[in-house]
Order: sequence, then C-alpha cells, then structure tokens
Amino acid sequence: MIFTLHIWRQKNANSTGDFEQYEIDVSEDTSFLEMLDALNEQLIENDKEAIAFDFDCREGICGSCNLVINGAPHGKHRATTTCQQYMRDYENEKELWIEPWRATAFPIIKDLIVDRTSFEKIIQAGGYIDIRTGSAPEANTMPIEKHVSDAAFDSATCIGCGACVAACPNASATLFVAAKVTHLSTLPQGQMDTLRARKLITAMENEGFGGCSNYRECERACPKEISVSNITTLNKLLYQSG
Repeated sequence: MIFTLHIWRQKNANSTGDFEQYEIDVSEDTSFLEMLDALNEQLIENDKEAIAFDFDCREGICGSCNLVINGAPHGKHRATTTCQQYMRDYENEKELWIEPWRATAFPIIKDLIVDRTSFEKIIQAGGYIDIRTGSAPEANTMPIEKHVSDAAFDSATCIGCGACVAACPNASATLFVAAKVTHLSTLPQGQMDTLRARKLITAMENEGFGGCSNYRECERACPKEISVSNITTLNKLLYQSG
C-alpha cells in the first residue's frame, strides 16, 4: 500500500513549522507507528533528520501517541489510540495529514511531540487524596458498594492523552479534569476534600486551557470513551464548594 504523507515538521516551540511531504510503501498489517518507524529508517538512510514522535506502551494504555490524523485526534476509529490503528484502516485514504495536538497549553517540543506538563500541574493542584493513611490497609477494611467502585473505575480509565483538548474548539481540558475529580470524589476516601473540583479547574485555567462550551467533541475523541456526564458531576461539586 502506497501512501502520501503530509507530516508536520517543527524544530522547536519557537520556530515556524510546516508540512513536509513523503511517500511510503507499507504492508496493510503495519501499525501506524510502525509505518512512521519505517519512514524514519528511510530518512536516516538518506542522511535526513528523522521525524520526532512520541510513544511508549504501543498497547493503548499510556496515551502518549498523540497524533492528529486527517483532522481526527488519534485517528479515524473511536475508542482507539493511534498506536492501535493499522494502515489497512486507511486503505481508502491514500493521502494522510499527520500533525500534533493543537493547543496553547500543549507547546510543541519538536515535530509531532507536544509538552503535556500542564496536565501534571493540574493533577498536582489536587488530584490526590491529601490525608495520611499510613501503610496500605486491608482491601476490605472500608466496604464500597459495587456500583460506586464501578463508577469510580469508569472515570479512572482516563489515560490523560489530551485528545479531548485537541478535539475541543476551545482547547478545554474540562473532560480530563472532570474524570480525575469524579474518580476520586466518588470514593469515600476522596470525599473529604470538598475543594478538589475548584482547585483543579483553577489550575486548568491558569495553564491556558479554554472553558467548556458543551460541544461534546471531547467525548467522541476520547480513546477510553470517558462520558461527559463526568462534567455534570464536576459542575455539581463546584456549586457545592461555593
């Protein structure tokens, strides 16, 4: 399968980037990131600089494969990260435009890699349980009803990839914040911090993310299908915090 690739190249956050065109012939069973690996091998063999892109687990767990493919964060398939997609998925799209997340709060480090330190700063603002618990207690010491633990787990599946930000017209991280807040506030241990929602929202705004306007593109782009109902919970906790 022969593809024409338009890939965003940018030396650093302060330089001006642009799309560069490449062609590659790969098997339909090649994964998207393996295709980029093969392209880099060709570039290196021709004494050209390899394309910088981020990845780690390649199993759809870590969320670092943050690419926008033909305008869709992570690619065309729902509930699927970039690393889980294959070139056969694009057999009818022989021309691919590949670029990084686009958000002021995610400055480009190089080419397809963005700096998501802003997410870490949001978590540092209150995405934890700030009481001393000592050593790990026996798991059944505090009984938690199954529907409560299931709800917390559904929110905890967020991998912090930032696709919600990339898909949002406002570059808002509200779904990410809502998932973290709902995850912890649903559990009894996390309900002691009544200001968590306000602390995380304030940190989000300080990092330069936009506000939520209910476009719901975040839910569509999320590879873990985090529901916007988490945002409802976030807003409820905000009002309760005064």
